[in-house]
Amino acid sequence: MLFHSSLRKELARGFGATLVVLVTIVMTMTLIRTLNLATRGSVDPKDILMVMGYAVLGYLPPILTLSLFIAIVGTLSRMYSDSETVIWFGAGRGLSAFLGPLFRFAWPILVAITALALLVWPWANAQTQDLKDRYGKRGDLERVAPGQFQESASGTRVFFLDKDTPDNKSGKNIFISTNEHGRETVTSARSGRVVTEGDSQFLLLSNGQRMESTTGKDPQLRVSEFEEYLNRIGAAEMGNHDDMPAKSLGTWTLVTRPTNANLGELGWRLGLALASLNFVVIAVTVSSVNPRVGRSGNLVFALFAFIVYFNLLNLGQSWVASGSVRLVPYMLGLHGGVLLLSGLWLAKQHNAWTLRALLPRRRAGGTA
Repeated sequence: MLFHSSLRKELARGFGATLVVLVTIVMTMTLIRTLNLATRGSVDPKDILMVMGYAVLGYLPPILTLSLFIAIVGTLSRMYSDSETVIWFGAGRGLSAFLGPLFRFAWPILVAITALALLVWPWANAQTQDLKDRYGKRGDLERVAPGQFQESASGTRVFFLDKDTPDNKSGKNIFISTNEHGRETVTSARSGRVVTEGDSQFLLLSNGQRMESTTGKDPQLRVSEFEEYLNRIGAAEMGNHDDMPAKSLGTWTLVTRPTNANLGELGWRLGLALASLNFVVIAVTVSSVNPRVGRSGNLVFALFAFIVYFNLLNLGQSWVASGSVRLVPYMLGLHGGVLLLSGLWLAKQHNAWTLRALLPRRRAGGTA
């Protein structure tokens, strides 16, 4: 049908333009946030683009949902303001008849949102968490940077070297401070180099001194000089994958491990897919405008409905995670309730129901 074809083309143009704008905004905000993480030492500066890419992938489900919602509201509102819907209604089609062509246009986007929420979202979070863990728990030798004091992964050592060689295997003016088991050791050397023996790495210091002090009832201080001193500096162990946050776990893992936190995350992911479906119905109901009135008020109301719905989605996740609400009643209450209210609102507009029109019928029925 020509009308359906023109409607889908306009929806595609509106959806594409909105998607580009929203992705650009999210990428800019994500870049600023990632740079902030890098300056605080939470992310390797070399992995900024990767972390930003994973973050944008995780944000795609709500971005696609909002883009689809704005495209439908904008297109149908323009049709109302240009009186194009008069032709549609004059052909004997009601407002609910828009649902058919809209869902035929939106179903690939709805499938993509579902796949992103259930599969890509946890994968992107797991990759980001893995990059953070690898950078935060990297080996002590990898932490050493020329001209900077660096703390070890265990927090018991502090390193400093003046400058290093191009191969990053040696350095000069080395300082190491260790505090563990009630004993503090300060080691300084003119030079040092990395030595590998088997699976272990050592720092071979040359021409330095070592000062060791103990605290307690009998404090002692011992100072010694050395020509060569071998100091073992091991790599930190990676964390247990069982301790990963719920947002980094696969969807099937959330189902097989039904803790409150996992159920809250599962409800949020499923809620993204159900919300995108409900927003198609909501968009039809909020698109009807008076041709003599501007479209800005209708669009503002639509965006307000979107914000409220997603805030309820996030709030419900915290309720389920805390054990205040069970998952199934929450899903039925929120998404089922929104679908029911949207359907009733659509039926009211489709049939032109008004309170004034219903009251005389009730009175007539009573007198009869």
